[in-house]
Amino acid sequence: MNTKKNFAVLGSAAAAMMLALSACGGGAGSAGGDSQTLRLALNQTETHPSYVALDNMGQNLDKNTEGKLSVDVHANETLGKQKEVIQLVSDGTVEMAVVSGTQLENLNPDFQVFNLPGVFDSVEHQMSVLADESTVSDLYASLEERNITVLGGLTQGTRSIYNSNGPINKPQDLAGMKIRVQESDVQMKMIELMGGAPTPMAFGEVYTAMQSGVIDGAENNEISYLTQKHNEVAKFFSTTNHLVGLDYVVINTDVYEAMSEDVRTALREQWAAAVEEHTALWLKQTDEAHAQLETNGTKFNDVDEQAFDAALEPLIKQYVDTEVEQRIYDAARAAAK
Repeated sequence: MNTKKNFAVLGSAAAAMMLALSACGGGAGSAGGDSQTLRLALNQTETHPSYVALDNMGQNLDKNTEGKLSVDVHANETLGKQKEVIQLVSDGTVEMAVVSGTQLENLNPDFQVFNLPGVFDSVEHQMSVLADESTVSDLYASLEERNITVLGGLTQGTRSIYNSNGPINKPQDLAGMKIRVQESDVQMKMIELMGGAPTPMAFGEVYTAMQSGVIDGAENNEISYLTQKHNEVAKFFSTTNHLVGLDYVVINTDVYEAMSEDVRTALREQWAAAVEEHTALWLKQTDEAHAQLETNGTKFNDVDEQAFDAALEPLIKQYVDTEVEQRIYDAARAAAK
């Protein structure tokens, strides 16, 4: 993949968004004297754990730095879709963003290791790997040449398949079904191996696409399935548990490095607190979402996990194919033992 060419294409796609933000007073985060407010782009709702934890982070930063730094979370893709905000963060038009791991693998293929099925056994395992600097520090630093600093990761929880047609029990049941995937080579190959027809699409377009029949279903976690109201148009949720997904919080490198040492330390401390809060919220809200979805009429079913595991096994061999990727994969799997 020519990531430099790919990133340049994103620049033209984001140009209109940059102009719109500038017209609305965009540019560098609002600052008065020694105070600065960073805008953070998010594609989830205000009830999602990511919004709650990051909004609290912003308020705590404002308090703990005596007004020197705060973060304003913009939910519901109001600052742009993930594919666009990556470029906007690089340019400094938007200072921070929550982006899926699939977006970062388009900039550095090494990120795809953490997007593969079978790498993480659980949310707890995933977060322990992300807390190990010896495993992630070089990976995170690899985007600084693009003016993007990775603060760290937030779990997307365990992901499964949901659709409007009926229960999925084995890979053959997905034959001919158009399943939304994130914009990623790994995700497209994953759905192909699972038996479906992958359809790349921005997250905010999924509801109307399922409602109109453009796609038959999608793959995601129970929280996003509920908060985005996808359960209204896709009643069948098959617990394939094929992947523990991952988001990253990124910040413009120039903005980050321009901070005074005490403010940057405060940001790191509050980020660590946000990760802890987000993980606890995630586990709690997953149970609550499952119960609410059952009450609202979602039809859950278990699947033939061995059949799906066997179908997805070739992904590891195909996408873990460099020394760096093998080292990251081995470290992640060793942490599960």
